[in-house]
Amino acid sequence: MKNAASQDVRVENIYRLEGRVPIGKAIPFGLQHVLAMFVANITPLIIIASVAVYNGEPFTAVETARLLQNCMIIAGIGTLIQLYPIWKIGSGLPVVMGLSFTFLAACLSTASQDYGIMVGGIIVGGVFEGILGLTAQYWRKIITPLLSSCVVIAIGLSILNVGVSSFGSSSAYPLGSWQNLLVATVTLAAAFIFHTTLKGIAKQLYVLLGMLVGYVVSIFFGMVDFGVMGNTIREMGVIAVPQLFAFRPRFQPGAIVSFCLVFIVSAVETIGDTTATCTGGLGRDITAQEVSGSLCVDGFVSAISGGVFGCSPITSFSQNVGLISMTHVVNRFCIMFGALAMILGGLFPPIGAFFTTLPDCVLGGCTVIMFGSIMMSGIHMMLEAGINNRNTLIAATSICLGVGVTQVDGFFDNLPGIFGEIFAGNMVAGVFVVGLVLEIFLPKDLSRYEAQ
Repeated sequence: MKNAASQDVRVENIYRLEGRVPIGKAIPFGLQHVLAMFVANITPLIIIASVAVYNGEPFTAVETARLLQNCMIIAGIGTLIQLYPIWKIGSGLPVVMGLSFTFLAACLSTASQDYGIMVGGIIVGGVFEGILGLTAQYWRKIITPLLSSCVVIAIGLSILNVGVSSFGSSSAYPLGSWQNLLVATVTLAAAFIFHTTLKGIAKQLYVLLGMLVGYVVSIFFGMVDFGVMGNTIREMGVIAVPQLFAFRPRFQPGAIVSFCLVFIVSAVETIGDTTATCTGGLGRDITAQEVSGSLCVDGFVSAISGGVFGCSPITSFSQNVGLISMTHVVNRFCIMFGALAMILGGLFPPIGAFFTTLPDCVLGGCTVIMFGSIMMSGIHMMLEAGINNRNTLIAATSICLGVGVTQVDGFFDNLPGIFGEIFAGNMVAGVFVVGLVLEIFLPKDLSRYEAQ
């Protein structure tokens, strides 16, 4: 029995979903997943914390560091549950979870009013998506690829101004100063160079490497305040238990509806990621049970992320799906070490404290790539869905109305307040609702209505 057990522990198992891998090999394969998503995991929370207020007070560097500590922990927990399901929650697939850019616009809109409003919306919206996960077999076909593509394009458009604002900002110089723009440009150029010159797994780390180059340059311009980092470490210590239930949720109807709509979008993205994991990594189609379990993690763990840890929602990470497709390392035991590394990293406040010193222009140099990539992903999805007459009408109308109403102040002043709460500051919700209505009511075949 001992010999049989030892034979089950072998390196070749990295290409199988099940089976043990020698720990010396499993750890680096797990860590590469953490490195591929680390910057993208913490970036949404850094951006949200920069505009957030709670009880009328803006966030301090210490509060931001605590949130970054928590976001690493919840990402690790979500990944573990995806790998090793609890009841019907979890897919059992090598899916890596982290904080989602999909919710950034909704989070910025609500957190800038009061962080409790954001937390309340995430709790209700997360439970809503969890229930959608349990009932996925009944509604999956309603969300068409075209509708998904329109929403993803809207997500990219909704956060472009955030990336550009960061690109020209720092605490040391005014917005748009040549120092800020130079550092951001160096960061962006470094990321491009790494992306075009590196090969294999290292290529996936181009954003992280570009950020490191920009960070070093920003030090010479006096943009980095290590004193703030020192104060944070002195207050929190080198090792600290995460702070839980720090924010009292506020349940604002408009925010709740807005988050629920975005959670539907997140569900569509998660279906796409988990399907790609199966086809690209395992060489088979995804099962209904795996879809359901994956969505349950997306929703229920997001509710925990907001309500317990005070973080924004989590979702599956597309860059890790790409890493699996490229390396074909699908072993759950390997990826488990990546999840454990994220949880352990969250117990060390110096990690979060370090990222609070990251200048906005360095962050902007990286995020303009990320945010633009989201929009381009939507365009790619739209091309795959097909550009026929019907699809063109749906895409043109939903994007024009959903995005346009957010650009006109006072558009909803003469309507019930809830309309403004949902659509005035969230183009994603508008695009989704208009697109869904058109998908349902527009005839499937428009050719017979066209002039002969």
